Amino acid sequence: MSPPLLHVEGLAKSFGALAVTDDVSFSMDEGRLVALIGPNGAGKTTLIDQLSGALKSDAGRISFAGLDISGLDMPARAELGLVRSFQIAAVLPEYSALENVALAVQARSGSSFRFFTSASREERLNSPARAALKRVELLARASEPAGGLSHGEKRALEIAIAIALRPRLLLLDEPFAGLGSDETRAGVDLVRALKSEYSMLLVEHDMDAVFALADEIGVLVSGRLIAWGAPEAIRANARVRSAYLGEEALA
Repeated sequence: MSPPLLHVEGLAKSFGALAVTDDVSFSMDEGRLVALIGPNGAGKTTLIDQLSGALKSDAGRISFAGLDISGLDMPARAELGLVRSFQIAAVLPEYSALENVALAVQARSGSSFRFFTSASREERLNSPARAALKRVELLARASEPAGGLSHGEKRALEIAIAIALRPRLLLLDEPFAGLGSDETRAGVDLVRALKSEYSMLLVEHDMDAVFALADEIGVLVSGRLIAWGAPEAIRANARVRSAYLGEEALA
């Protein structure tokens, strides 16, 4: 039997006396979309930072595809296929959408960003960059400066950047934050379409999106996982109702 794609055991991170993540343990299999939910300040983004390597844990162990990656930094984890997006859209506004994705392709190949000005014209970078933009329905905007894209388009561009890194697991940190209803629907449709190609761990506050997309849901409150299971089990969980979701959100 193959190991889970991601296995987390006893993960903890404190800032001074404040325990932000506290003995977090879970596993997820390949081909799944797992949503991580919880109130503001629950430790969700800190946990994503720990998983991606952006933040060093105080304790615990992270295994990815059977390999202990606890001591690896963010680039090394990304090279293995553990790739994250950010809660706040992280694009280079002065570069075109195509150039933003080409930078990710270049980073994946190990080339230095110092040579990007000339390398951006190379087909070996632009071809996979265009493919990633097409996958998120942004190919028509390839030549547009990223700073001129709408908020929803920037979110889609960020996902294109992530998939250009050839992820095995995508860590998506609030991809629908700040979007209007139409853009949220488009974002949910995009993530649903990508489910057949990528395993995903999704942090999100939009409960409609979470219950529409997730195969499993984990609930983080005050740094601890209080529940983990299928959406219908989470919806029926009395402790989750009391601690976070409430009757109205689960109706």
